[in-house]
Amino acid sequence: MKTPREYTRPAGATRSPMAALVLALALGGCANTGTAPVRETTTEAAPAAAPCPKGGPDGARCWRGVDSAGAPYILALPAEWNRVLVVHAHGGPALGANPDPKRADADYDRWSITVKAGYAWAASVFRQGGVEVRAAAEDTERVRRIFVAHVAQPRRTLLHGQSWGAGVAAKLAEMDTARGGKPRYDGVLLTSGVLGGGTRSYDFRLDLRVVYQALCGNHPKPDEPAYPLWMGLPAASTLSRAELAARVDDCLGTAHPAAQRSPAQSERLKTLARVVRIPEGSVVAHLNWATWHFQDIALHRSGGKPVFGNERARYVGSADDAALNAQVLRYRADPEAVRRFGADTDPDGKIAVPVLTAHAIDDPTAFVELESAFRTTMQRAGTADHLVQAFTHDKVHSYLSDPVYPTLFEALVRWVDDGVKPTPAGIAARCEALVAQYGPGCRFDPGYQPPPLDARITPR
Repeated sequence: MKTPREYTRPAGATRSPMAALVLALALGGCANTGTAPVRETTTEAAPAAAPCPKGGPDGARCWRGVDSAGAPYILALPAEWNRVLVVHAHGGPALGANPDPKRADADYDRWSITVKAGYAWAASVFRQGGVEVRAAAEDTERVRRIFVAHVAQPRRTLLHGQSWGAGVAAKLAEMDTARGGKPRYDGVLLTSGVLGGGTRSYDFRLDLRVVYQALCGNHPKPDEPAYPLWMGLPAASTLSRAELAARVDDCLGTAHPAAQRSPAQSERLKTLARVVRIPEGSVVAHLNWATWHFQDIALHRSGGKPVFGNERARYVGSADDAALNAQVLRYRADPEAVRRFGADTDPDGKIAVPVLTAHAIDDPTAFVELESAFRTTMQRAGTADHLVQAFTHDKVHSYLSDPVYPTLFEALVRWVDDGVKPTPAGIAARCEALVAQYGPGCRFDPGYQPPPLDARITPR
C-alpha cells in the first residue's frame, strides 16, 4: 500500500491551523509499516448468505442481516474484487417507523455498476424513517463494521452518499474526523447531494407552501382547520398523497398535458415555478416533501417549533409581486429549533480525507447551487483543499449514468493512493475513456461553476 502524499495546494499557499489539523488526521497512521492490517471486531451478529438482488454481476456473493439497532442491510462482494469497499448511504429519507428491507434491493439494483466495476458494497436501510441525519450516519458506520468483521478486510474504504444520503455521508465523515486517529474512510464521494444543511436546503419548500396557498388556497382548503404551513400537516391529518395530487391538479393542471390545462391553471403553474424557482414538473414532488417531511420535522425533530421562516423573504416573478407578498403567510423561525435541527443536519466541513462531489447542473430535486453552499462550508472549515467538484449536463437527480460512477470512484482511489488530486477536466476525459467498458453517458462540463444558493432560494 502506498503512503498518500500531501494533498496539493497552490504554490506559496499557507495552511490554516484547521487545515494542518485535518491533514494530520488524514495522514496519521497511514505509513506503510509492512505489517498486516488488524482485522476489526464487532459485537454485531454475522450476516447470512443470501441471493444477490437483480442487476448485479454474475458471480457476486451477497449477505443480508438486521443490525443491533434494527436496520436491515445488504453486503456484496464481486467475484473479482479490487479490495476497495464502497459504503453507501441512500437518499430519501423514507418516513415511517419500520424500515423496508426491499429498499436494500432497490439500491443494489440502481447502483449495481459499483459491484460490476469490482467494488464491494455495503448499504444500510436506516433503522428509522424521518429527517434524522446522525442516526442514519451511525447505521452507515455500523454496516461498515459488519462487512469488515464478518466478510473481508478491504485495502481502501470509500463512503458514497447519494441525495439526502450525501448529507448523511458528510456527517459521518465529520464524525469520523472528530473521533481522531486513523480515518475509517479513505475518501468520500457525494453525488446529487443535499449539501446545504437542513436549515438552508429546505427553505424553498416553505416558499412553495406559502406561494402555492396564495395562488390555490386548497392546502389546506377553506373548510379545513387552519395550521401553520411550516408544520407540513397536523399530527391527526389523514390527507393522502393521492388527495394532495388531486388538489394540485385541480389548481395547476399538473396531471394533464400542457395543452389540456385551462389558461388559469397554466398561468398559476408558471407563476409558481417562476417565483419558487423550481421546474414545473417537480411541483408535486416538492409539495409532497413540503407536506409529509415537514410534518416529520415538526413532530419529531423540532419540538413542534418552526425551523423554517420567511418573514423577510420577498418573492418575485409574479404578475403583481406587491400583491403576492402582501398575501403570502409569514412565519418566524424559532432560534432554538433551528439550532437543534442544524446540529443534526447541517455539515460543518471538518472532513479529514479527500471529498469528491458530482451533480447534474439541472437537477430538479437537489439544486446544483447546494454545491456552492457546501464549498463555502468547507472553506470556512479550512478543508477546501480536500474538495473537488464535478458537474454534468443532466436533468436528473437519482442516477447520472453508468460510466460516471466508476470514473469517480477511480479518481478518488487514485487521489488517496497516489496523492494525485483529480481535476474536472481529467474526470471528464477519463469518463470518455471508460465509455467502451461501461457504455455512454459522459456529459461532464469541466468549466462549470454553480451560482450561490441565494441565486436559487429566495434570501431570508
